[in-house]
Amino acid sequence: MITIEKPWGKEELLEVNDRYVLKRLTMLAGHRCSLQYHLQKVETIIVVTGKLKIQTGENPDQLLSKYYEPGDSITILPRQIHRMEAVEDCIYLEASTPELDDVVRLKDDYKRVEMP
Repeated sequence: MITIEKPWGKEELLEVNDRYVLKRLTMLAGHRCSLQYHLQKVETIIVVTGKLKIQTGENPDQLLSKYYEPGDSITILPRQIHRMEAVEDCIYLEASTPELDDVVRLKDDYKRVEMP
């Protein structure tokens, strides 16, 4: 298992192969990941513990927010803009297609957006 420290918590790569990736993510309360989308990657998020707010939409200025608790899940398709935010300390699983580097960041609290 590979653990990657993130400014919002950590990401653990449980399985990586040519067909799928399985991650366990720990996000600390009050933190959120980048507002982002993927060109090819499809991912399913399953909340294990805590409470997670997920924003989704086609336009970064018009996002739908929904709260997810243990057992809840969502599948995010390519080009669907999204962001996860921990309302409480949260652990969630991400099962996805194997494109690990397929991320386009639109906004980021930790200054990880590359400007042209």
